[in-house]
Amino acid sequence: MASRAPEQREEARRLAAQLTAEGVLNTALTWVDNAGIVRVKTVPVQRFAAAAQRGVGMSPVFDVFTSYDDITASDQVGGPDGDLRLLPDLDRVVPLAAQPGWAWAPVDRYDQLGRPHPACQRQFARRMVDRAAAAGLQLRMGFETEWIVTRAPAGHGPAAGGADEALDFPCAGPAYGMTRVVELSDYLRDVTEALGVQGLDVLQLHPEYAPGQFEVTTAPADPVRAADDVVLVRETVRAVSARHGLRASFAPSFVAGQVGNGCHLHLGLYRDGASLHRAPGAEWGLAPDTVAFLGGLVAALPALLAIGCPSPASYLRLQPSHWAGVYQCWGVENREAALRLITGAPDDPDGGHAELKTFDAAANPYLAVGAVIAAGLHGIESAAQLPAPQTGDPGVLGVRERARRGIVRLPATLTEAADQLEKSAPLHEAMGEMLHGAVLAVRRAEEAHFADSEPEEIAAATRWRW
Repeated sequence: MASRAPEQREEARRLAAQLTAEGVLNTALTWVDNAGIVRVKTVPVQRFAAAAQRGVGMSPVFDVFTSYDDITASDQVGGPDGDLRLLPDLDRVVPLAAQPGWAWAPVDRYDQLGRPHPACQRQFARRMVDRAAAAGLQLRMGFETEWIVTRAPAGHGPAAGGADEALDFPCAGPAYGMTRVVELSDYLRDVTEALGVQGLDVLQLHPEYAPGQFEVTTAPADPVRAADDVVLVRETVRAVSARHGLRASFAPSFVAGQVGNGCHLHLGLYRDGASLHRAPGAEWGLAPDTVAFLGGLVAALPALLAIGCPSPASYLRLQPSHWAGVYQCWGVENREAALRLITGAPDDPDGGHAELKTFDAAANPYLAVGAVIAAGLHGIESAAQLPAPQTGDPGVLGVRERARRGIVRLPATLTEAADQLEKSAPLHEAMGEMLHGAVLAVRRAEEAHFADSEPEEIAAATRWRW
């Protein structure tokens, strides 16, 4: 492929020398596939400059890998033919605090002629950011990452686990309790330290509801950077856990019937640096474009579920009255609404934003941010409006009352969500034929693979995949 510009080649050589001086021996170049698995190619640091100039080869077939490592096919992707080049983003190269001797960088994917790969999810996210900018809008996004930690069994590996797996939690304290922080204070300190050393601004870290469950929130950023950040957060937590003899799971359903792991997406809209969630005199403080953007999200929620909840395990988590947001509605500070409007303190100019509560960590974060922007921009283009906000828990209302209020259940299975994505013209147009088709192929394969599995079997089979 065509090589990078001279200034980029020089920057790559400078970075390689700096990494060597810092004791880095290997660099992990990662991308996230359509099943939400972080895949990797690694290169020795002395080969980093060459990799940054001409890329590292990989097969396009990874676009149709499933979470269980089978390979499906779409109309445009599948089989052994073809090659792509992975080019690391030189602005995101980070030495890994919990993996001495290693650095990390996310990649963009190109063909052999240097053209962007149409199914590259990271470049899809960037295109949607650019599309928003062309409309005069900037977005800031951030993720909440939830995980469950257990003691690692001796010699655990990819085949470890199962429906009868004995789960050994390293803490016994109650949900949200300080006891858990005391029990795992060294571990949580090391998680916080590693994230900070890597340049991530930790806003909160605290125990969550399920046994052994924690959550970390990092500062909002440009959407592509926010997606990079959540990948780095996840792999850092995994590495710190391993160094403490622990094992971290980000799976949507860790134990069937219990609260699972979400990965909520927070988003705020801005124009010329000013928040559009602080419009003077406007209802809910929302500028008209923000109303339309959020209205577009509410309308697109059934299709967005196939992006943000991509596994049959996701739908074990999506249960009413579990703060997972399973109804197509929004609310002001309502944690049971799929879209929660966060008002923030009145004197905080950046306090207002919105939160999508349905998404989980099986989602490809680049697909997630890109699809959300695409749906919101379609809302602006179509002058979408927000329905009346929901107060209280829709799950405790009767069927007739929900119908009277216009509140409907979001897809309860991956098949239903994939059907909605297949019919979504705005998301199809934004993603393009190749990416849209590959995502659908993976969703259909995931559902078929687990079609005859009981919930306990699905949770056990996917527990350690993310």
